[in-house]
Amino acid sequence: MTNTIIRVAIHNLTKTQGAFVVKHGKSDLKVTQTMQRVIDDLTALYAKRTSKSYGKFAVDEDRFPTEKHLRAYFNVQPSDFTTLTHKMMETLKAQAGYKGAATGGHVFFAHFEREERQYLLIAIVNEKLGASMTSDLDVQDVRHLDMDGFRFAGRINMTSWANGEERYIGFLKGKREVSEYFKEFLGCDTTVQNRRDTAELVQALMAFATDEGMDTPSKDDFLARAKTICERSAKAQEELSFEALANELSPQDPERLMTVLADPDLRLNDGFVPDRRALGPLIKFKGKTSTWSIEFNRDAITRGNVRFNAEDNTLTLTGLPEDLTAQLRAEYSQDG
Repeated sequence: MTNTIIRVAIHNLTKTQGAFVVKHGKSDLKVTQTMQRVIDDLTALYAKRTSKSYGKFAVDEDRFPTEKHLRAYFNVQPSDFTTLTHKMMETLKAQAGYKGAATGGHVFFAHFEREERQYLLIAIVNEKLGASMTSDLDVQDVRHLDMDGFRFAGRINMTSWANGEERYIGFLKGKREVSEYFKEFLGCDTTVQNRRDTAELVQALMAFATDEGMDTPSKDDFLARAKTICERSAKAQEELSFEALANELSPQDPERLMTVLADPDLRLNDGFVPDRRALGPLIKFKGKTSTWSIEFNRDAITRGNVRFNAEDNTLTLTGLPEDLTAQLRAEYSQDG
């Protein structure tokens, strides 16, 4: 998937003697090959991180003005990326000042488009010391961007926001006391909806099992174990970590599952307490019409008690319980 960069800016947030200072860079940086690679790397690395949270803009725009600034950016033509990023830097500076654990760094802003959807990525990247070879085969110190080590990043799906969707902001959670200021800088309301989060996780796990081409017994086992893990967290009222879930559920290759769960396009909240009421689809099928309802466990298919004919859209049930059989025999004998 190609990221088409529309605008990019880099500013600095520096902590000096307990206070934060903003240094503005250019807000109309050219999209060179290096810049494209850096932004592509940041978006890819952000996507791989499992510990993300999702939400929408908070209602109070006086306390959390990012939505207001973004709206102005879209409504004013030609759009002014300089004003947007400068105002967002002032908000970041203010929020960082409230948190003692906050740190500064190079703040990247990238407005880009991918698959006909527009995004705003914000990431704080620091530098680290490395080494390079000289022409006479010696080594020398060199400072470079610590791309793998960034802790603060967020992404606003501006297309979803404009369309009035429910969740369009994502950010790295990290340690609560450290990342809280970045969440408030974005103005993100992350009101937890455990039942909805659980239902979305269930759908992601079922899709993963299908996409991996698991046979029926393997799929049944995978989803049943997923239900057991989620129920354990629910019973203990403990937040479910996607990394821990992937390591236990798919120990041979947890990275494949973590990549799916971390996909920002799925907007799966990491670190919620599963709702047991929403776990049923992992092992159950159910449906109803105006005249009947049905529910059966997944292993009924494996055992052959339930057979589905996709061509004529029918179900065949075998091994009916005696009381139901007796009722049906009595009913049909009366009709005869």
